[in-house]
Amino acid sequence: MKPVISARDIEEMRRQGKDLNALPADALLTPSARDLLRELGINPPVPAAGAGSAPRRNGAPPAAPAKPPSSKSSREEIEAYFNSPECHELKEQICDIGRRLWHRAYVDGNGGNIAIRVGEDVALCTPTLVSKGFMKPEDMCLVDFEGNQLAGLKKRTSEILMHLQIMQRQPRAVATVHCHPPYATAFAVAGVKPPTCMIPEFEVFASVAIAPYRTPGTPEMGKLVADLVDKHNTILMANHGVVSWSHLGVEDAYFKMEILEAYCRTVMVTAQIGKPPNTMSPEQLKELLQIKEGLGIPDPRYGLKECELCDNAEWRPGVTCAIPPRPENAGGPDVDPEAEALVKAITDQIMAGIE
Repeated sequence: MKPVISARDIEEMRRQGKDLNALPADALLTPSARDLLRELGINPPVPAAGAGSAPRRNGAPPAAPAKPPSSKSSREEIEAYFNSPECHELKEQICDIGRRLWHRAYVDGNGGNIAIRVGEDVALCTPTLVSKGFMKPEDMCLVDFEGNQLAGLKKRTSEILMHLQIMQRQPRAVATVHCHPPYATAFAVAGVKPPTCMIPEFEVFASVAIAPYRTPGTPEMGKLVADLVDKHNTILMANHGVVSWSHLGVEDAYFKMEILEAYCRTVMVTAQIGKPPNTMSPEQLKELLQIKEGLGIPDPRYGLKECELCDNAEWRPGVTCAIPPRPENAGGPDVDPEAEALVKAITDQIMAGIE
C-alpha cells in the first residue's frame, strides 16, 4: 500500500531533520502537504497515474477525476479518492460551513457535525472533538454507510449514524448538517413546531418536523429522524438541536439552518409585541407551495385543501398572568382583625414606655 503523507507528517519530518526532498516517489500527499512543501520551496513528487492528481509535468493532459469509492473499493482506491483534488474540494466546503456555523453561534464547544455523500454507500464527514470553527481539510473522515471509518487521521463524528440513516432513507440527500441554533433549538426543547403562514422564505425552503428525544449518536436517534425525511428537510430534534438535508449540496443544507433560525427568532420577537401576528391567507400559502414543489423540496402539505394549510394549533404566543386582579381599594392581603388589634396594643405599650 502506498504511504499517505499529511501536512502533519511533513512538520514532524522537519522537526526530526529529515530530508524533505527524499520523499517516496509513490507517496500519496494530501493537498495540504503539497501546499506546505511548496511554501518550503520544495517541489512535491509527481503523483502516480490515476491518483486524481494535477496536470503532469511532462505536458500530458490531467488525470481523469478520481472515481468515487464504495464500501467494496480497495484500500488503494479509497486512499486515492480521499487524497484527490475532488475530495479536497469537498473537505474545504465542509470546513467553510463549519466556520459559518461557529461564527453564527449555531454550535458550541465541539458540537455539530456535517456529512456529504461521495459514493453509493460512502460519505465524507467531520471528526469528533474538533470545534467546527477551526477544522482543517486533513481532519475530515471517510466512512461507509455502516459507520465504519475508511480513511482519515482523526476519528469520525460520534453522530454519523444519524447522517447515514438520513442518506439511506432519502436517496436524494447529498449533504446533511446538524447544529444547535438557539431559537430553533428552543422550539425543539418546548416540543412545538414553528407556526406557519408568516414569512415566504421559510414556507418555500424549509419543511419542519419534530423527532422525539433519544441519546445522541444512537441508532434509535437516527431512525426517529430518518422516519421524517421523506416529507421534511429540516428536523427539530427534541431537547437537542436541528438537522437538515439537501438534494443540492452542503451549502444548501446549511442555508436551511439560516432560514429556520432567522424565522424562529422573528416569530419569538413578534410574540413579544403584544399583538397577534398577521398571517398570509391559505390562497397565498398555496401559491408558495406550488413554487416549493417546483423546486423539488418535500412538504407534507402538498394536496391539502386550502382550509387545512394554516393550522397553528400548537403555537401559543405570549403568556398572560394567571393571578387574578386585586379588587379596587384593596389594602393588601387578607387581614386578620384580631392580629391587627394585638399588634396595635403592643405598639401602644411600647410607645407609652418610651414616653
